[in-house]
Amino acid sequence: PRLLPRRAAGSGCSPPLLRGTLHPRRGRGTMWAFLARSMARPSNLVKPVALRKLPGRYLAHQESLPSLPVPPLQQTLDHYLLALQPIISEEELSHTRQLVEEFRKPGGVGERLQKGLERRARKHENWLSDWWLKTAYLEYRLPVVVHSSPGVVLPKQDFQDRQGQLRFAAKLIAGMLDFKAKIDRQTLLVEYSRGYPLCMDQYSRIFASCRLPGPKHDSVLLPPPGRRPPTYITVVRNFQFFQLEVYNSDGTPLTVDQLHSQLQRIRGQSWKTDKEPLGVLTSDHRHTWGQAYTTLMRDKLNRESARAIQRSLFTVCLDAPVLKVSDARAGSRLAAQMLHGGGSYSNSGNRWFDKTLQFIVGEDGSCGVLYEQAVAEGPPIATIIDHVLDYCKDPDPVRAPLIPLPLPQKLYFRFTPEIKRDIEHAKRNLDILITDLDITCFTYCKFGKEFLKRLGLSPDSFLQVALQLAYYRAHGELCATAESASLRRFHRGRTETIRSTTSAALAFVQAMADEDRQASEKLSLLREAVKVHSTLTEQALDGQGIDRHLLGLKLEAIADGFRVPELFMDTSYAVASYWKLSTGQVAARTDCVMCYGPLVPDGYAVCYNPLPAHVNFSVTAFNCCEETNAEHLAANLQRALDDMGALLGNCKDGGS
Repeated sequence: PRLLPRRAAGSGCSPPLLRGTLHPRRGRGTMWAFLARSMARPSNLVKPVALRKLPGRYLAHQESLPSLPVPPLQQTLDHYLLALQPIISEEELSHTRQLVEEFRKPGGVGERLQKGLERRARKHENWLSDWWLKTAYLEYRLPVVVHSSPGVVLPKQDFQDRQGQLRFAAKLIAGMLDFKAKIDRQTLLVEYSRGYPLCMDQYSRIFASCRLPGPKHDSVLLPPPGRRPPTYITVVRNFQFFQLEVYNSDGTPLTVDQLHSQLQRIRGQSWKTDKEPLGVLTSDHRHTWGQAYTTLMRDKLNRESARAIQRSLFTVCLDAPVLKVSDARAGSRLAAQMLHGGGSYSNSGNRWFDKTLQFIVGEDGSCGVLYEQAVAEGPPIATIIDHVLDYCKDPDPVRAPLIPLPLPQKLYFRFTPEIKRDIEHAKRNLDILITDLDITCFTYCKFGKEFLKRLGLSPDSFLQVALQLAYYRAHGELCATAESASLRRFHRGRTETIRSTTSAALAFVQAMADEDRQASEKLSLLREAVKVHSTLTEQALDGQGIDRHLLGLKLEAIADGFRVPELFMDTSYAVASYWKLSTGQVAARTDCVMCYGPLVPDGYAVCYNPLPAHVNFSVTAFNCCEETNAEHLAANLQRALDDMGALLGNCKDGGS
């Protein structure tokens, strides 16, 4: 969801009032231009819930999964008014109530659109998924770098020599092929959540897929059904791309030793460091990249090489070491490296940002994942990461057979003056974006999710309330806050939004600011805020959230040629959809953290991974906005957790 463009290609972003753009509280003349893009920004993460896995074919449940429901109209409108209460004035709320009453009248606009949506639900496998893919991803025109694609920081490796990078990368590739074999044989364990089987469709789309740029909208390249899938991956080093076959002629995957040997051959062919950083092109504004892509693909050699990258199973990026920073900033530097590559002067040219899945392994031991999420959200990626890192811990007993392997194929490109100009343009734009991004990572060590579970509190809901307190202390008010929840209980389910800003949360943060309020009262309000968030979470997981339903009603009006209802032109709707705080958890077993950029120029993005004894956080903001500061919000978040922990009686010593 988003209302305001953060950045035009080549320009620095500024708060909306400094750029002549429409603020959600100022005027309505051109508001539709922004509301047309409302909810169009992809939700970066889904809210993983406790999973149990059962043996069986992982597609066995697909046909039996229920369809995504269309929530009752009156329920959604009632919940919408409740969601507005803590973030708009009473005068604005009164005006919106009138619009809601008009919209919900029997035989009125709302009822007509609701019936249209219900008809669509009867005709489609999932009434939302195709709309969501198009609206949230393929028509999204800002760069996928920072604005859309999340990066994951994995535990840093301790390489003892120059071969360490290649040995680890070889083991990682073998782990990926082991996971892919489970998908191919349909032996991947079906995932369950709270007793419900989850849709496993996303796993089949992660490998050999890629986003394709277009001048007006993008598309997704998927392996053609029924055809033999690709048998190679892409490896990139010093901005040079290689096609590496990862299966023997008999169909068995290469062993770790074989993969290591092939990576050594790639290193021997890529020692030059003066190559054009072609991959930087994929970081540009989608319109600009779409035009450059058309130019690039006119040449047959370029077309063949680009197609090889796009159709590969996944990409492995062998990065050069980055400049060392202080220990306090090391985590934040690693997060930046995984999110965008560090800039045109660093490793950003060592990426193909449109590729669905890229593993990054640096010579200095830094490693992580970058993924483009048009086909999959965070939890399937987290499952893959956990599997691969578990695989990397085990010794590999299979020795390399004594058979010759084909030399990895270097992918060549022909650079015309026009393409070189496009690369220079993309480098400038990317460096501007990277300079503008403010990122802070930290680990909170005083308690983790086990402590909260022992007290009967949902760890995720507790952390969401802590974020409300941190934002309130930093800015003196609450704002529209989005947390993504998974709809994988339903066939082809994607995401729904949990609105974490509630009246219960507002009551709690106001009480925390009042020195006259007793600790027992604050604790009671804290528990109530956590309880309310937990209820909203369950509603979202059950397909009863409000945001995708409202989006569907608006898109139904557009699809049928109706006038967009006044409800969606209302200032309150704009404020409610202007996500100043974009949040999410990906609860991997691995000690990692995910990161991504804010949804709006004057906003934040906060991602976290709650582990048994600690919680990993990443916080991002844009430097161009004087009102936001990632380090300041991170400090307030740590203080909020300290104070909330004290309310719960957790006063043990410990650093963070």
